[in-house]
Amino acid sequence: MNSLELQTLLRSKMGKMPNKARKVVDYILSHMREAAFMSIGEVAQHLEVSKAQLVRVSRMLGFSGYSELKSALKDAVLEQVNPAAMFEKVMKDQKDLPETIYRIEHANLDDTWKQLTPDKAMLFCDMIKEAKDIYCVGWGISALVVESLYTRLMEMGLKGVLMKRGSVALIEQARAVKEGDLVIVCELPSYVIEVTESIQKSKENQARVITLTDSPAAPICQYADLSFYVSDKSPTFGSSIIAPLFLIHILTSILAVNLGEKAAAALKDQLEGLHDERIYYPSYDLRY
Repeated sequence: MNSLELQTLLRSKMGKMPNKARKVVDYILSHMREAAFMSIGEVAQHLEVSKAQLVRVSRMLGFSGYSELKSALKDAVLEQVNPAAMFEKVMKDQKDLPETIYRIEHANLDDTWKQLTPDKAMLFCDMIKEAKDIYCVGWGISALVVESLYTRLMEMGLKGVLMKRGSVALIEQARAVKEGDLVIVCELPSYVIEVTESIQKSKENQARVITLTDSPAAPICQYADLSFYVSDKSPTFGSSIIAPLFLIHILTSILAVNLGEKAAAALKDQLEGLHDERIYYPSYDLRY
């Protein structure tokens, strides 16, 4: 059963259900990814219903129990982040692909922007300024996002450490994280076990954690002191990094202004480096 079929089933059954059961189905429809990866106890606690109630609702929907419903939810969610499945859909209507990508990316940016609140941006700045060392963690395409963050931090004269998979595993790198440090991790689907374990290790070492991901259901969120959420839908690949990079651009721009003279001095030093004709052509714009 694909995502559309599952949603259609839930909506068709929902109208005939009593209010409490309808509340459960409404939550599942609105938070499909979270429900797919949360335990039955976590969903029950969130909705303030019993586990038995969730089992009853599952049976009303035609499933043998909650575990079968959860399995269907997982399949539907994984289909949405499966590049091969999405590419197959795109191949059926190739002529509108550029327009489709354009509309989806605009929606990604708008959705990400709406989720960014001033208080969270200010807390981000405060946590950066209070940190001893700042670790930027990512895997796969998420590493591209945190590398952008790392570059911006270095430009502002902040001590950053880039953690990504290489000759040394992430979990090994996490052993260096200590109390007073800040770990900023980007994790877009699919979620990686080693990333979660590395963040868990960092938390055990008394570091603070900022997460940047697509959903509260991401396993790393359980260790977060501050979480940012982005929209990353893509019609051709598993996740788009347009909105995550946009969020990094916004947050680091706010941070630069918040740092004031410290950032200004670091950027001045950088400007002097841009005049080094051993590296840069002098006749072009001096931008890094």
